[in-house]
Amino acid sequence: MPDATRILVVDDHPILRHGIAQLINREPDLVVAAEAGGMDEAMSVLSSLPIDLAVVDISLEGLSGLELLKALRQRHPSVRALVLSMHDESVYAERALRVGARGYIMKQEATKKIVPALREIRNGAIHLSERMRQRLLSRFVEPDSLPDSSPLARLSDRELEVFRLIGKGMKTGEIARHLNRSVNTIEAHRASLKRKLAVSTGPELARLAFRLLETVPTEIDR
Repeated sequence: MPDATRILVVDDHPILRHGIAQLINREPDLVVAAEAGGMDEAMSVLSSLPIDLAVVDISLEGLSGLELLKALRQRHPSVRALVLSMHDESVYAERALRVGARGYIMKQEATKKIVPALREIRNGAIHLSERMRQRLLSRFVEPDSLPDSSPLARLSDRELEVFRLIGKGMKTGEIARHLNRSVNTIEAHRASLKRKLAVSTGPELARLAFRLLETVPTEIDR
């Protein structure tokens, strides 16, 4: 299909990648040209194949999807990215847009929304839920009237990634290996997280991470 929009799907779960590809490949104007499980594989694909759009998960092995979005913007600016995530849009959507994404949908909405979202982004638009669109517009029109109620808004992208991994039950050494950072660096992030989130112990931090970043099922799995 030479005229079809060529798509790269990046997700570290092969079954999910396959389900997403099946949804997309039903459409005559869209085709999944490649799949990748993480950032290194995705960047290799982008260096060797012509890709128009990328579907990117936030939660990848090693560097997060936010880091991949930053790399896409710097090294492959013509590739437009849609984030497809299990994490609530109120936590990640604005961050994803800031680093280069052109849209954000949650995985439980994938069956209904991924194809129209890809077409919108292909045509130059930005795809967000109506709730998220209104939130961002309200902040633009009246920036002082809508403070961000989420405590996660105070975290840097790297702190949020460490917080997510803490919520998955990973220890400091595991997080350091997962993110290719030193144990001292991860300990510093943990200390900063406790300060910013007003908790005093590691178990408290882990419970808060699990509660705030609890994931949801996806329609693709059903």
